[in-house]
Amino acid sequence: MIAIDVEEENKEIVRKYRQLLRRAKPFLKEGDSRLIRKAFNTSMEAHHGMRRKSGEPYIFHPLAVAKICVDEIGLGTTSIVAALLHDVVEDTEWTIQDIERDFGKKIARIIDGLTKISGVFEHGSSQQAENFRKMLLTLSEDVRVILVKLADRLHNMRTLDSMPVNKQYKIASETIFLYAPLAHRLGLYAIKSEMEDLYLRYTENEVYAEIVKKVDITKDVRNRFIKSFIRPLQKELNEHGFEYVIKGRPKSIYSIWNKMKKQNIPVEEVYDLFAIRIIVDTSLENEKAMCWLVYSIVTDYYKPNPDRLRDWISTPKANGYESLHTTVMAKNGQWVEVQIRSKRMDEIAEKGYAAHWKYKDNVNSHESGLEQWISKVRDMLEQNDSSALEFVDDFRGNLFNEEVFVFTPKGDLKTLPHGATALDFAFDIHTEVGARCIGAKVNQKLVPINYTLKNGDQVEILTSSKQKPNEDWLRFVVSSKAKAKIKDELKEDKKFIAEEGKEIALRKLRQLKIEPSNETFDRLRAYFNVNTQFDLFFKVGQGLIDTKDLKSFKDFKPATPIKSKPSTNISDAKSFEKEIVKLKSNDILLIGEDMDVVDYKLSKCCNPIPGDNVFGYVTVNEGIKIHRTTCPNAPELLANHGHRVVKAKWASQHAASFLSGLKIIGTDRVGLINDVTSIISDELKVNMRSMSIDTDSGIFEGEIMLYVNDTRHLDLLITKLEKVEGVVKVSRFDYNE
Repeated sequence: MIAIDVEEENKEIVRKYRQLLRRAKPFLKEGDSRLIRKAFNTSMEAHHGMRRKSGEPYIFHPLAVAKICVDEIGLGTTSIVAALLHDVVEDTEWTIQDIERDFGKKIARIIDGLTKISGVFEHGSSQQAENFRKMLLTLSEDVRVILVKLADRLHNMRTLDSMPVNKQYKIASETIFLYAPLAHRLGLYAIKSEMEDLYLRYTENEVYAEIVKKVDITKDVRNRFIKSFIRPLQKELNEHGFEYVIKGRPKSIYSIWNKMKKQNIPVEEVYDLFAIRIIVDTSLENEKAMCWLVYSIVTDYYKPNPDRLRDWISTPKANGYESLHTTVMAKNGQWVEVQIRSKRMDEIAEKGYAAHWKYKDNVNSHESGLEQWISKVRDMLEQNDSSALEFVDDFRGNLFNEEVFVFTPKGDLKTLPHGATALDFAFDIHTEVGARCIGAKVNQKLVPINYTLKNGDQVEILTSSKQKPNEDWLRFVVSSKAKAKIKDELKEDKKFIAEEGKEIALRKLRQLKIEPSNETFDRLRAYFNVNTQFDLFFKVGQGLIDTKDLKSFKDFKPATPIKSKPSTNISDAKSFEKEIVKLKSNDILLIGEDMDVVDYKLSKCCNPIPGDNVFGYVTVNEGIKIHRTTCPNAPELLANHGHRVVKAKWASQHAASFLSGLKIIGTDRVGLINDVTSIISDELKVNMRSMSIDTDSGIFEGEIMLYVNDTRHLDLLITKLEKVEGVVKVSRFDYNE
């Protein structure tokens, strides 16, 4: 037991509280500090005696969240009070009514949005998705719910060290899946980048550490380079009498990792490890002219890449981001990204939504892209009757904000998601126009409804009263408004068919003497491979699943072989832990040793091999599946179904072989294939399953499937193959069997 110095802790609590008040002081109005004091005392009392997993007093967490709200998001008193109280209802005896009585309706509503739903969820639904939807419902009334939630999540990520590994994966994956994109959408770039970096630190620790080390090694060289790069610019800017600041900013670890993955290159080859940012202090009316003047100074000294100019000053991003980006060639032949913006733009880029609000009155009075987006989310919430999982899926589609700018026949600018079609545009104008759309004129030319819009297109929609939406439309629309409206129109017809299907299914199940419970329907869903019960009944109603198929379901015996295995009692992580602790002393699934204790399979979507970081996932009726933490499906599984994730690691002894894939790129020469195969088969005694080779204009590309013992074995093989003359690159690739 660690001895706790209560007096020292109390001093630390008071110090943190005073620090919070000092940071908030500039914007506090009369009575605010009294309200904050009251919230602090309430939180202290409610969380009295509670500790976090790290052992520190629980009150440290609400205080830290409140400080993030002030320092990093720029929020005011209401948010500080909500942050101090955000866990009170969820974790203590306090109720929403108590909060409303003491702090008023507004605070109570925010706390309610932040409080997780308790209770039992039907199989096939997701508690995390339901909670996320609940939180977003409050967004339509008060965006501060999301901002306080992001502060809460950021602090949880910063203190993730003290959590068990499976919780780390779950929380980190949920963050990358939902909260980092949400922070990006609200313009909170610094928070988004930190969340992404922390995600990488907990899911790909070795990769993260290697990138950090390599970025650190090049730090001095980089700083010298930045100094020499900006010297001539500073001289010129001073001569023009500019008030400005220049910063050299390294790229986030996560974005470097993303580049490495996308381009399949090592960290040394990621050329734009940093960006130069020039921030001009100027009046609102001169901003645009000043930024372009700075641009012309930069491009007088350095040649710009014409394909890399991004003008988000004339048309800001939908999250309010304004900046001018160009990539220029430095004197040493290196590409450098230069970002040019005003002080106001920089604050909006750093603090996002809250800063955007601060400047709202000065900037053009028409509704900003950010407000338009929030009102789109409101629409989506109001008319969305799909399952929470579908909702989260639609919502995520809304978060990635590559955009396309198009015009109406009258010249009004419309912003749509990247990849939007003429039909998306029609639904953006009005539901009726979308539902009756038969085609469009783009730049005076006739195009079909699935035409993909490009920046600057002028679009006129053609309609017919006889037209009505069909299932095919969902394949090519990308905006969630269009998707939701089409689903609504289709649902009316589908509901009728699904009701009939339900009647047929219930009748047949009674005949087959099968209990028509939720569990039965979940097994049926898995057996017929459909996502929801609604889809199941719809297929029965359509006749795609008939009564013969239902009979074959009754005769089907799922593969749960040995009676002693407790797979049948396992439905989530808790039941797994109970069962495995009964049979052995700890709650970790040891891959390679526990086959006789519990049923599990290695998943086909990422083919883990010993040495990979893995987790177990309890499926509906296929036992436990083992996934790599870097599996393409991992963030979604962990974010939506964290309660099904179990701790798993490789047993130390494994004589088994595992299938893995290697991609080899090189310059073709006589005898190259022979050299490659002899290293694999003769020198390292590795069995190959298949090999496909493609050569084109002297470039050789091959994919080899082979059996290895573990990641060390695979790394040794890669090192040896890279030494073969002519081989340029060898890398592991993910494959689906």
